[in-house]
Amino acid sequence: MEMTGAQILIEGLLREGVEHIFGYAGATICPAVDALKEHPEIGYTLVRTEQNAGHMASGYARVSGKVGVCMVTSGPGATNLITGIATAYMDSIPMVAITGQVPSSLLGRDIFQEVDITGAVTPFTKHNYLVKDAAQLPQVIKESFYIASTGRPGPVLIDIPIDIQEQAVTDPVFPETVNIRGYKPSVKGNDLQIKRVAEAISKARQPVICSGGGVWLANARDELVELAERYSIPVVKTMMGLSVLPTDHPLNLGMIGAHGNRCANKALAKSDLLVMVGCRAADRAIISPEEIQRRMATIHIDVDPAEIGKNMQAAIPLVGDVKVILRQLLALEVPAPDAAEWRERLKEYRRAELEREFPRREGSVFPGTVMRKLGRRLDDDAAVCVDVGQNQIFACKYLPQKHGRLLTSGGLGTMGYALPAAIGVKVAQPDRQTVVVCGDGSFQMAMNELSAIRCADMDIKIVLFRNHVLGLVHQIQRATPYHGPFGVDLDGSPDFAAIAAAYGIPSLVLDDEDRMEETLDRFLGTKGCCILICEVHPDVTTTD
Repeated sequence: MEMTGAQILIEGLLREGVEHIFGYAGATICPAVDALKEHPEIGYTLVRTEQNAGHMASGYARVSGKVGVCMVTSGPGATNLITGIATAYMDSIPMVAITGQVPSSLLGRDIFQEVDITGAVTPFTKHNYLVKDAAQLPQVIKESFYIASTGRPGPVLIDIPIDIQEQAVTDPVFPETVNIRGYKPSVKGNDLQIKRVAEAISKARQPVICSGGGVWLANARDELVELAERYSIPVVKTMMGLSVLPTDHPLNLGMIGAHGNRCANKALAKSDLLVMVGCRAADRAIISPEEIQRRMATIHIDVDPAEIGKNMQAAIPLVGDVKVILRQLLALEVPAPDAAEWRERLKEYRRAELEREFPRREGSVFPGTVMRKLGRRLDDDAAVCVDVGQNQIFACKYLPQKHGRLLTSGGLGTMGYALPAAIGVKVAQPDRQTVVVCGDGSFQMAMNELSAIRCADMDIKIVLFRNHVLGLVHQIQRATPYHGPFGVDLDGSPDFAAIAAAYGIPSLVLDDEDRMEETLDRFLGTKGCCILICEVHPDVTTTD
């Protein structure tokens, strides 16, 4: 049987269980798009700018547990996708990005829409391929999905020149297994280290578990909750680890870090044993790793050995798949730590924070109040996609979590992430309640994707905080050593209600806290997509 490279590509994707692709066509990817047209079993979303193909694939991957797939053309199509790839890399999201390329005989001649995309993305992909022979495509596709989804997940790029897509191959061979020399991700934890971890936990008097995004990536939420509950260990989270525990869970202390919950940071400061599970100990989460090292013992569990000791030295390092390691720990019978007094003290910290009164200003609403009241109304398993800036901090600190997911760009901090990520969520799980939280700056980086929402008639609710400035930068510039805000006024912003109406999407405006309850009910009760424009005073800060 004879197949073209493009047909081999689509057949390989089908064999990997791909059900949807997010993309933007162009001349050098046309053969692959033409082959895709013959397979309606693979869905396709046309994005409005290529960066968002990466964000949509990310949102899809994060809730489905599958590898997200995006496909764009060469030149600016590929370079526009770079931010989407880098965002996925920083948050360890499994993704395969496919790019068209100019004819292989003309590579290196700087012809129309040629860029060295494999070279450009090397710093933030797990691996990438420039395919020189269509007969290699079955192996390349198999390896790409394996690399993207195993060990520490991440993006892989496949660059395919147009002539390779058109090349005919007789009887292509599609491998069933993968064996890559030098790539053998650790899975099972060292038994001796497992015992040391269990003993350290049983002897602690003020232990804390810090849950990171690796818990979600390993599908280990149940195991982490079971470990915490069995030994009654309080849990703090990094931004990527949020929603592992419901807000009202007695062991949940919230998010740590520079923008975290006060009680979570207090717990971290006063602990005598820190158990880090699937987290990087990066600067936003742990401000002073040297101080943490000096004051307490640390256990670091992660699938990536490069992360252990990179930002903070661990007393007991443990490399392997988080889910497997937690199951190994749960299989051991060790005494629970004597930490009742510790938990009672932390409970008081947490109660004070959950019950705090937020400030009010006439003619505007406070984001923390909106988040608190909105979260209580959401479905138990709602997915909330949050952008970057003040809106991200307010949502992460104050949005009540149940048993759903909070998705955000935690590593790269990419503005404009939330809206396309929500589209990816909705494609993966059409019946799941999906909410976007963004600011008027980040919304304007992605509002063209309202077209994709409208095209598929998606029920996505969008909360837009309008404070007429780039809020977090405005907040930073008002403090020492800076001399006041500059270059952050969003003058010239459109009438968002008119923009929504242009796309056939209804909107509501909330500028009075006395009307918040009824407005939120109307917002969530609106059929299909709806935008809630919340007026926020520009001087509001995340420390208010």
